[in-house]
Amino acid sequence: MDKGILKKLFFSTLYLSAFTFGGGYVIITLLKNKFVDELHWIDEEEMLDLVAIAQSAPGPIAVNGAIVVGYKLAGFPGIFSAILGAVIPPFVILTAVSFFYTAFQNNTVIKALLEGMRAGVGAVIISVVYDMARGVVRSRDKVNIAVLFLAFAANYWLRVNVIWLILAAAALGAFRTLTAGQPEKGGRG
Repeated sequence: MDKGILKKLFFSTLYLSAFTFGGGYVIITLLKNKFVDELHWIDEEEMLDLVAIAQSAPGPIAVNGAIVVGYKLAGFPGIFSAILGAVIPPFVILTAVSFFYTAFQNNTVIKALLEGMRAGVGAVIISVVYDMARGVVRSRDKVNIAVLFLAFAANYWLRVNVIWLILAAAALGAFRTLTAGQPEKGGRG
């Protein structure tokens, strides 16, 4: 096993986790920048698959994404290295925040910082949505494009629970995969 890849994987996920504020979707852009654009460990299509898996599995997107990349690069030692890097920063930060919670609760400077971060996080989430939607549209797969717009409409206007949308999209994807390349029935083979 190449120890260098494990070390690089650990420090990459540690860095990403340490500088991701605002929730799981913010990390998607950082994962893409690091693993696709900078390190070339995965390509854009694999990144879309990683995001789909990370969103569909229980747990934080950062940890689920780290698991997928870690396994692809180095098997089970890669998973361990990536998870360790991904969980140390939030553990340390949340421990410190909980220790000083009462002091932070009424601090106007902290409140102002959080308000500013909220605006920045909103911009990053819009960027993630745009990049993912652009990838689906670029695929020119009419079914996936239709699912993209229908899922958005169902969630935004009809308020359909995201869990149902994910399950429906997964079922459709499984159906399409299982029926792809099947010979047509009725003829003699």
